Amino acid sequence: MSELIELSVTDGIATVYLNRPEKRNAMSDAMRSEFIEVLEGIASDRTVRAMVLTGRGKGFCAGGDVAGMEKRMKAPQGEVGFNGWARQQRVHHTQSLLYTMPKPTIAAVNGSASGLGADTALACDFVMVSPNANFTWSYINRGLIPDGGGMYFLPRRVGLPKAKDLIFSGRKVDAQEALALGIADRMSTDEALVSEAQAWAKSLSQGSATALALGKTILNQTFELSATQVFAQGSQAQGICYTSSEHREAVMAFLERTAAAKK
Repeated sequence: MSELIELSVTDGIATVYLNRPEKRNAMSDAMRSEFIEVLEGIASDRTVRAMVLTGRGKGFCAGGDVAGMEKRMKAPQGEVGFNGWARQQRVHHTQSLLYTMPKPTIAAVNGSASGLGADTALACDFVMVSPNANFTWSYINRGLIPDGGGMYFLPRRVGLPKAKDLIFSGRKVDAQEALALGIADRMSTDEALVSEAQAWAKSLSQGSATALALGKTILNQTFELSATQVFAQGSQAQGICYTSSEHREAVMAFLERTAAAKK
C-alpha cells in the first residue's frame, strides 16, 4: 500500500487519514482503491469499535481528482459512457461501505470539503469541524451533479429547500454556518479536532457492538420505511440481540449486583 490512505488503531478506535495533502486529498482512482481496502478491513475487524475519518494537511478532501476527469474525457467517444458507469460503481461502492459501516463513524473535517469530499463527510454518522472547515457541493461548477451521496445525505441534514440551494449554487459554507444548518454536529479547535473526535467515537462505542450495528442499519432506513416496517426489522434485530453474549453478560451482571445488594 502506498499510504494514500493512512490507518492507525488505538483503544479500539480506527483513525483514517486521507493522505494526499499536496492535492488537498482529492480522491484519485488509486486512493479510492486503498480507501475501499481500509474500509472493508475496519468493517470486518471486531476489535475496532468506531472510526474517525480526517485529512492530512490543510484540507479534508477536495473531491474527485481533476486529472482523472481529464483522463476520462480523453477516452474514445464510444467508451466514455461505459467508463463513466464503471467509475460510478466504484464511487458508490466506496460511499456505501462508509455509510453502512456497522459501527459509529465521525468525519473530523479539518479544512475544505468540496464536492465528493463534502459527500464523504456526510456519509459518516457524525461531523465534527475545525474553525477552518468549509463545505461546498461544487459539482455544478464542473457541469455535474452530486454523485457521492450528496443528493441523499444533504436533504436529510438540512431539509430539501436548503439542499437545493447549496447544490444549485455550489456556494461555500463555513464552519459556523455548517453548524447552524446541521451539516456539522460539533466544533473543535484545529489542534484538538482529531483527539476530540476520537474521544467522541470512544464514548459512542462503549455499548454492545451487536446492538450498535443492528440499530444503525435500521436507523439508516427509517426515512424510507413505514413504522410497521421499522417495528418488524426492530423485532428481528432484537431477537438477534437476545442471543448475543453482550446481552447475556449485561443481564447476568445486573442480576449479580441485585443479589449482592440484597445480602
